[in-house]
Amino acid sequence: MTDKMPIDPENPLKNSAFSLIDESMDDDESKGRIRLSNELIILAAAERTFSRSGFKGTTMAQIAEAAALPKANIHYYFGNKQNLYRHVLDSILHEWLTPMDDITPEADPKTALEAYVRHKMRMTFERPDASRLFANELLHGAEVINPLLSTELKNLVETKAAVLDGWIAAGKMKPVDSTHLFFSIWALTQTYADFDTQICAIQGEAAHTPEAHERATNHVLSMIFRACGLE
Repeated sequence: MTDKMPIDPENPLKNSAFSLIDESMDDDESKGRIRLSNELIILAAAERTFSRSGFKGTTMAQIAEAAALPKANIHYYFGNKQNLYRHVLDSILHEWLTPMDDITPEADPKTALEAYVRHKMRMTFERPDASRLFANELLHGAEVINPLLSTELKNLVETKAAVLDGWIAAGKMKPVDSTHLFFSIWALTQTYADFDTQICAIQGEAAHTPEAHERATNHVLSMIFRACGLE
């Protein structure tokens, strides 16, 4: 087995890949762990860079610098900028969709909706670049992500809206337009990332405190619960 790579104190992002190596692993397993870690590092760096500079204004060299990895690694893992951009958007969409798995016919409506909203709000505060990048893609016609929106997202929303309709029919929540409820949740949660500049202009630095995040989350939950008769 190869020796562990040395830790570079100047590049903490790069170190995360090496930290996954264990002496008990064989070479293939170690390489697989490093590859996975590097891919996650690259996706996170690309998310930030694409969000702040746009697709056209971003270069692979900028992403490599943000990731603290050689540019050759970026090309090796993702090929070209277009393919990397698609991977970033796909990753964002799937991370947003996963919490909807808890919305099932057997679930308690208030518990399931609260978990979904809290996850969305947490992502908004912890990864605002992801929300802004996705919003920018939509504002420019969603040329890259539209195939996923019109298939996977559409099918999932239809399935989960049917669950809400079932809850309504069973008297577990009051009647609402179930499809538009999801649109409202997206708008209410993602505005704290997409319009952060506007919010900070009003609230100042206090807008980014844990107390402000909890206040915003409770406000969004209150509006959703009230709309659904789940106060």
